[in-house]
Amino acid sequence: MSVHPAFSVLWPPGVVPSGHEEADAIFPDLNLGVLFEAALVGRERYDLRPFFSEPLASVEAIVYRQEVARDLEGPGVREAIDRFAAAMADAHAERERAEQRTYRYQRLVGALAALLHYGDAVEALARALPAAGPRSAGLRALGVDLAAYVAGPEFRSRLDTARAVDGELSGVAYALRIDGTRIGVEPFAGEADYSVEVERTFARFRQHGTKEYRFRSHGFDEFNHVEEEIFDHVVTLFPAPFAHLETVAAGVADFFDPVVLRFEREVQFLLSYLDLIAPLRAAGLGFAYPEVTPGPSEISVGATFDLALAGSAGRHDAPVVANEVRLSGPERVLVVTGPNQGGKTTFARSVGQLCYLARLGVPVPGEEARLPLCDRVFTLFDRAERPEELQGKLEEELHRAREILRRATPASVIVLNESFSSTSLSDAVFLGRKVLGAIIERGARAVYVTFADELATVDPAAVSVVAQVRPDDPTVRTFRVIRAAADGRAFATAIAAKYGLSYAQLAAGLPS
Repeated sequence: MSVHPAFSVLWPPGVVPSGHEEADAIFPDLNLGVLFEAALVGRERYDLRPFFSEPLASVEAIVYRQEVARDLEGPGVREAIDRFAAAMADAHAERERAEQRTYRYQRLVGALAALLHYGDAVEALARALPAAGPRSAGLRALGVDLAAYVAGPEFRSRLDTARAVDGELSGVAYALRIDGTRIGVEPFAGEADYSVEVERTFARFRQHGTKEYRFRSHGFDEFNHVEEEIFDHVVTLFPAPFAHLETVAAGVADFFDPVVLRFEREVQFLLSYLDLIAPLRAAGLGFAYPEVTPGPSEISVGATFDLALAGSAGRHDAPVVANEVRLSGPERVLVVTGPNQGGKTTFARSVGQLCYLARLGVPVPGEEARLPLCDRVFTLFDRAERPEELQGKLEEELHRAREILRRATPASVIVLNESFSSTSLSDAVFLGRKVLGAIIERGARAVYVTFADELATVDPAAVSVVAQVRPDDPTVRTFRVIRAAADGRAFATAIAAKYGLSYAQLAAGLPS
């Protein structure tokens, strides 16, 4: 009996992956690629990268995964999963080592060890998981399936037989008789063990505190030709246990249930993300499982932040500034203006991250979060011109904008950063009005970072938010972004004066 073949902790029954988001396009713009690569460190063997590019497409699937993630945050469930993962790592390591062996009986013994590690891991998880009391449908279903699986005749017979063979092999005892260059192998008959006496005799010659130049054995990595001949004689002396070993080890690959292996991999995806945000939580930053709603609804997130930037700031003990994101009723677009280097792009990235992370079914940065289910996240960020392309920068940007608008739906989220900044102000305003009008007409939601304040009042569905500076010192950015009317104040004069580049300062330094 196998675990239910359709089981998954990442997708509820009847739901299958909907395909990869265009990660190559949005991950660099939203800094998600850097973030997810950090989550993969130490878990490379699981090949988790595809999961970060497979967002969920329904509220049902998101809630299913959120419940599993919540369970994994409980100490009992997490400890059970961690013990299972460690035992499975041992099982895989034994299989890999066995496959690399050239000597037949080393391969068989390694395969037996792998089988035993796997059986112990699954049995322990089948006992520990229900005892930990998971609440999610996914982990409760896994507990039921595992209980039936380990009690099934096939699993029980294979594991019990393997344990019996392991016991037989543990009882194999033989003696070596060494006479000059001749070595004899015979059953152990209670002869004295001289190894302890030999070590005691030569202990007086041991010199402490000196560098050793002795050959160091690599353990059981590979038998040499002498050891192989000795072991062949041992097998001849004890044929039954080794015949049983060959029978049991021959089917080790079939014993590793594919659904158990799928669970082993899938659960590491959620753990990798939870471990990634754990230090930020410990530092006092808030994370919430968002309430994701179908159809058009409000966006309401409190105290959110750029997750990738927060990870970097934490490594440098820098403060993390949190902002609110609110869109309700007929509001569709946040138009972000304010001084350069005031946190506008960071704010826009954080909104894109929120919408994408919510679709992965994981906690998002923020003390509370309510988000509509989006079908795609699109980004339109500045790209460097490439000499091999014949079209200019503005033409390339317009082409990308047209493709986004062609594919966007009322459920899409679009993040535009300093769009059309390569052209004149009047042209940027003209193009921006057209793009924002098309977004609002489609009913999509967007964040539009711009240097053109005129776009903040383009439509009643557009909301103006402004990056702030410190009131008593406009050269100091607070990185707070709040609802306010665009005021056209870039504070360039104050910054120029700070660096001795104001008109008066430059004029004073000119020769008469």
